[in-house]
Amino acid sequence: MIKAILTDIEGTTSSISFVKDVLFPYAAAALPGFLREHWDTAAVQEQVRALRGQIGEALCDAEAVNALLQQWIAQDRKDTPLKALQGIIWRTGYERGDYQAHMYPEVADQLRAWHAQGLRLFVYSSGSIAAQKLFFGYSEAGDLTPLFENYFDTTSGHKQDVDSYRRITQAIGLPANEILFLSDIVAELDAARAAGLHTTLLDRDGLAPESDHPRKTRFDEIVLPG
Repeated sequence: MIKAILTDIEGTTSSISFVKDVLFPYAAAALPGFLREHWDTAAVQEQVRALRGQIGEALCDAEAVNALLQQWIAQDRKDTPLKALQGIIWRTGYERGDYQAHMYPEVADQLRAWHAQGLRLFVYSSGSIAAQKLFFGYSEAGDLTPLFENYFDTTSGHKQDVDSYRRITQAIGLPANEILFLSDIVAELDAARAAGLHTTLLDRDGLAPESDHPRKTRFDEIVLPG
């Protein structure tokens, strides 16, 4: 019996275009000024140290960090330091009301229904945990954060790595076969299933590649495995 649902965000609860066409450009445009203004803060220096350790270069000033991260944004890299800094910038946009996070029409009601049924809800996204909380806190459907028990990001491992789902399962504290993972990416679902989780593919536009995962187009079509 399923006792917990672990959901992806982009392409699953929300459109990929919101992230790629709104959030990414917003962060890219704000990044140079943000780094200059906040260079000496603990939050920025923590991520700069992580970048230095990751690439083995000094990165002595805001301009060098900006040049590197702009490349990574263009490449859609999932590296944790980039995601952390993007999350800090996105907070400003949400708080100013520059945008609200997109939700597919049925998602919020279905999440609320599952929560009311006693299912434990979790998020696993390549975006930082802080960014995930902002996303659901400032959504078009209102503040959905009270529905979620916990959030997971790339600090748990990359989303196509089987061990990532083993770590998350351990953190949730349930047997893997009592957790359902929702995603629009077949390789992520393959990894989750290899770790023992149940899976469902969200194929919003009908263009997902063939796979043997249960396939649905909406949250309210999902049948929980018995």
